[in-house]
Amino acid sequence: MVQTRRQIEALLNEAGIRPLKRFGQNFLIDGNLIRKLVSAAGVRSDDTVLEVGPGTGSLTEELLAAAGHVVTVEIDKGLAAVCRGRFGGNERFTLLHTDVLQRKSEITPAVLDVLRARQARLGGRMMLVANLPYQVATPLLVDLLLGDDRVSPLCFTVQAEVADRLVAPAGTKEYGPISIYAQGFAEATRIARLPPEVFWPAPQVESAMLRLSVRSGPPGMAPAKRGLAEVVHACFLHRRKTLRRNLRTIMDDETLDRVARDGRWDLHDRPEQLTVAQWTELAGFLAERSRRK
Repeated sequence: MVQTRRQIEALLNEAGIRPLKRFGQNFLIDGNLIRKLVSAAGVRSDDTVLEVGPGTGSLTEELLAAAGHVVTVEIDKGLAAVCRGRFGGNERFTLLHTDVLQRKSEITPAVLDVLRARQARLGGRMMLVANLPYQVATPLLVDLLLGDDRVSPLCFTVQAEVADRLVAPAGTKEYGPISIYAQGFAEATRIARLPPEVFWPAPQVESAMLRLSVRSGPPGMAPAKRGLAEVVHACFLHRRKTLRRNLRTIMDDETLDRVARDGRWDLHDRPEQLTVAQWTELAGFLAERSRRK
């Protein structure tokens, strides 16, 4: 049963805690939207679900009704205790009281270890279903998209501006590295718009619910992903500079000349002008050049 705002407040008061802005604690209190998120993910009884920032467990409860196992990651000691008290006796529930990210940009290895272990036992998918804390959303999604493990689908709520970046077309100001990774490795679907009042405390921005269906790639795809990330990151560090000037920071003159002669990329363009397909082709071109050396 989805908790109302009053029930969440009561749980927090009983535990002697309050929502912390620094952890991005805005609890989703609309039951229809919580159920919509679970439904959009298509959770099955053999799936292992990662939930980041479970709060007081409203979404967790819905996930436990559908999934084979739910792995929750909660950085807040008080909220971790609340969830442990509610679900600790359920053998299909694992709580990790830790930061989901190490060094602010990489998934904590222990989280992936637990996911892999539960998935190996159940045989189904690993997926993300979460009302993501705003501070971790972008680096977490990037690491999941670029990582070795296939975690799919990714169903989540984020700030509307992050959602806009995920689906932004080339040539727009919102278009950037996360647009390229999301569209290059997944199919993105907007599920719903979320006004501030469906959260408590209400954030000062609108949010959105999305699903990313990650495409299955050939074994050993991780190096190709890392190659794409390297060239994209280098070029978008200075997005107002031309491709030629940005690429010169990561390649020698001979390679740069070969890129120019190939003709698929105009080196006078700025990074945001290249389509996702062009970025993928460029990364593949550079990888092939590297293998031939």
